Amino acid sequence: MGSLGQRLNPYTKIARNLGVDAVGLVPGPNFTRAVRRPFMSHERPFLLVIQADGPPAALVPNLELRSWDLVGFEGAVFDWRDQDGYDAAFDALLVHLQIKSLAVEGQIMRVFVHHALKRAQPDLEIIDGEAAISGPRVIKTDDDIRALRAAIAISERALARVLNDVCLGQTEKEIEQALIQALFAEGADGQAFSPIVAAGDGSARPHAKARADYAVKAGDALLLDFGARKDGFCADITRTVFLDHVSDEGRQVYDTVLRANRKGLEVTRAGVTAHAIDDAVIGVLESSPYADRIRTKTGHGLGRDVHEAPYIMRGNHVVLEAGTVFTNEPGLYKIGDFGVRIEDDVLVTADGCDVLTTFPTDLQVLPCRNSSSRAS
Repeated sequence: MGSLGQRLNPYTKIARNLGVDAVGLVPGPNFTRAVRRPFMSHERPFLLVIQADGPPAALVPNLELRSWDLVGFEGAVFDWRDQDGYDAAFDALLVHLQIKSLAVEGQIMRVFVHHALKRAQPDLEIIDGEAAISGPRVIKTDDDIRALRAAIAISERALARVLNDVCLGQTEKEIEQALIQALFAEGADGQAFSPIVAAGDGSARPHAKARADYAVKAGDALLLDFGARKDGFCADITRTVFLDHVSDEGRQVYDTVLRANRKGLEVTRAGVTAHAIDDAVIGVLESSPYADRIRTKTGHGLGRDVHEAPYIMRGNHVVLEAGTVFTNEPGLYKIGDFGVRIEDDVLVTADGCDVLTTFPTDLQVLPCRNSSSRAS
């Protein structure tokens, strides 16, 4: 995607469009997209400032200087050491920049960095420019799509491995551990997020944590929501299966969620709004006998972050452009009993969509054996 200077140009334009003197990036997805190297977000402030008019500057922890050299940054660099503290570096940075206003990533910049900026220059106007700053990430490049496809393929191979080996009597935690091991065995650089592995009544909690004291049993719904991270990009997949057998209610709920999922794919194309997609998907759930089990919106953008813009929900009238990737993940959750969620990763195209996930969405009932017979 060109030189570092070319990759910073969009942020110069964003600063001008927002009417501020500069944009500030901290380690995270926008920062990584710009400099093409990941840096940690920890107790040490790290700040890249791109001016509307003028060269960029950076505040860099001294221990990161040799790594920062690899970025090819040609602006002024202000470093600091742990034993000296960072306030003097902030003072020097702002004296150098001579700016009056700064747009920052409201969902990423931490409060202590904000406070350090204000100590250095109390009259500095700091605004939340999250939506504009993250905007360039919404439309994926060909390289982005290739990385997403790779992360998804890894995830689907891992899922096939795990479902093939699920046994009655395994705990949720054991299945989670097997899933994590399978992700790395299939080539993941890391996890997109901590997996959700939930069975029985746990599957009715949208963000459940795997339990070490719950052994899966015949008739359970087993929900797995997870993803690999590959080349900086995240997969996010959910499949719900049933173990040994499925009740009539379970079958009907699954069919309802699957129809909602497919409705979302049917209405997706460039030019449609996030509101319209969610309205169509949730409309299927609302018209079913299970409307009281709706707990979540349809989905969210996907890329370097597992949750990013656009958010697929009623009231969000942003128009989706070709190249946008989002999750289509309707679900129904009967608290205390079971839940079903089916999640695909979807690329918006000019005349429809490309479903990047390929793992089957038809109802699966796994013919599980008991864990005690695994060795036999």
